[in-house]
Amino acid sequence: MVRRLACLILLVLAALVGAPAWAAPQRIVAIGDLHGDYQAWLTIARAAGLIDARNHWAAGNTTLVQLGDITDREPNSLDIIRSLQQLQKEALRKHGKVIVVLGNHEAMNLLGDNRYTTAGEFAAFADAQSPTRRDRVYALNRAKLEAAARATDPKLTDDAIRQAWMAAHPLGWVEHRLAWSPGGELGQWATRNPAIAKIDGTLFVHGGLSAEYAKLPLDEVNHRVAAAMALADDSPRSVLTDPLGPLWYRGLVGPDADAEAERAENTRATTPTPPRPTIDEELTSILAAYGAQRIVIGHTPILSGIAITNGGRLIRIDTGNSRYYGGPLTWLEIVGDRVTPHSVGRPAS
Repeated sequence: MVRRLACLILLVLAALVGAPAWAAPQRIVAIGDLHGDYQAWLTIARAAGLIDARNHWAAGNTTLVQLGDITDREPNSLDIIRSLQQLQKEALRKHGKVIVVLGNHEAMNLLGDNRYTTAGEFAAFADAQSPTRRDRVYALNRAKLEAAARATDPKLTDDAIRQAWMAAHPLGWVEHRLAWSPGGELGQWATRNPAIAKIDGTLFVHGGLSAEYAKLPLDEVNHRVAAAMALADDSPRSVLTDPLGPLWYRGLVGPDADAEAERAENTRATTPTPPRPTIDEELTSILAAYGAQRIVIGHTPILSGIAITNGGRLIRIDTGNSRYYGGPLTWLEIVGDRVTPHSVGRPAS
């Protein structure tokens, strides 16, 4: 009787202060690389209970973490970005949160590296004034463009040079570059997105964390990435292009030749050369440095589905969601200490 009365008193006190008697563990949903496949994004988001039939936030106080690489390979990256931007605002009103981690492809777009940008992505930015803008850009740069082209082939005519440039720069390219510049709307949005997010005991990062970067405080890594984005720093020493950096590192999932070459260069003057840590050793040092239990990464596709390895300390969630890869549509759910991979069928095209 005394115990029941004590429980009732605790419940009343909790109600009076506006807090629940027993707080439910936070629900986190993590989604990997989407690469321009808007339909894949909507299918996953609905199956995970993040959005309703009208694509508005429906997940209450859930935290969504999208691990970057929204852009390139498929045509509808702008639709995904607009959806995530909308949900970032709507989730806050429901005590939820949407965190978009910076991927290497967003950084590439800001740096003007459009090797993987599709015609559809450029077309999404085109409007009635696009032909005029493109013509103006060509006219302003005509002398340089013609000189560069003729350095390769002196026989090229003015018209041939112009036609080749226009083919390589479709309508919408000018607007795309403006939007993704450091001062542009999407460039600023991407710059505000963290390279590393830590929620409770879980680290979220697009590529991976190397032992070298784990020597820096988490906030310092994020600051360096944001500063490099703001300057569009594509220099050889930039964190945005560093194979050991958080946007590109693949050493947690297997051999990474680029990262090892960078390590060799960094330790060239060291005798003897420090031994390369094993993946388990590197995970141990990274997680200890940031006081975390696990790390969730994307970047390197694994088409067999979400992989939880190394005693649950490493979770890979880039399962090739985009139709470009054709992998399974997946999301990761974390509630307290429970980590659950989920998948949903891909809708027919």
